[in-house]
Amino acid sequence: MTTLASPRAADTRPARTHRRPRRRTAAPYVFLAPALTLFALFLALPIGYALYLSFRTVEVKGLGLGAGARTEVWAGFDNYTRALDDPEFLASVGRVGLYGLLLVPTMLGLALLFALLLDARRTRAKGFSRVSIFLPYAVPAVIASLLWGFLYLPRVSPFYFLFDKVGWDAPQILSSQLVVFAIANIGLWGGVGFNMIVIYTALKAIPSELYEAARLDGASELVVALRIKVPIVLPSLVLTFLFSMIATLQVFAEPMTLRPLTNTISTTWSPLMKVYRDAFTRDDIYSAAATSVVIALATFALSYLFLRVVQDGRAFSQESR
Repeated sequence: MTTLASPRAADTRPARTHRRPRRRTAAPYVFLAPALTLFALFLALPIGYALYLSFRTVEVKGLGLGAGARTEVWAGFDNYTRALDDPEFLASVGRVGLYGLLLVPTMLGLALLFALLLDARRTRAKGFSRVSIFLPYAVPAVIASLLWGFLYLPRVSPFYFLFDKVGWDAPQILSSQLVVFAIANIGLWGGVGFNMIVIYTALKAIPSELYEAARLDGASELVVALRIKVPIVLPSLVLTFLFSMIATLQVFAEPMTLRPLTNTISTTWSPLMKVYRDAFTRDDIYSAAATSVVIALATFALSYLFLRVVQDGRAFSQESR
């Protein structure tokens, strides 16, 4: 006797699944539109215009009077050649280099020290200490420069008054030999707090089991800090070093604010001050544009080389696995 199988049981072919076509929505582009618009108007467009001006110059005919006496012409790389051959620009680069050598290692060292102290078990009043260290970063650079500038002036500074009462000879911090230390101190006072918060946040992300295992093995707080905490937060140190290096190359507010208080700071003390002088004092926007492009390219090149060196080392070994 034969049994007839049902058509559904006999059909062993897999059923076809009909996938609905994905509908493209414009919602992501709507949310990105304000940011892209602001980026194009206030960053990309000014950069492109500065790059355009860096290849232009003004040709003056006769006395430069009358219509058509001053015409804008193509200059090629002449503005870049003049910027790189300018001794004032090279001197400003040297001063900023010395400023960075003084500021960046000291600032990151203090930021790491404060972050480790705040992360220690026996530290008290962590909230108050954290806010107190970070608070100077909230003060604008111009206001901080004015405050420190009056503290540097012998006639109004309370420190010089105390030194005079004690009979000590206080150093002239705004002298030509020490003015770079005065500017670096302002950057140090304002930058330690930000870098400390970045490093402290990375420390709080470390699993507590690592600390417990190290303490069970008899490791002290110093050994835990040097052998566990510092190696793990090394990528954060690299990040803060990169930000500090970029900020160092773009130093402007501190020396520009201190300049009316002393004659030891020239109008070309930093590269950005030279750009400001050429553009708004000498009315040479073409040379200023070329110098700004050189500064931007140097910042990009140094950042890229630094990241390449770091990635080839051990700082991002965990992320590359």
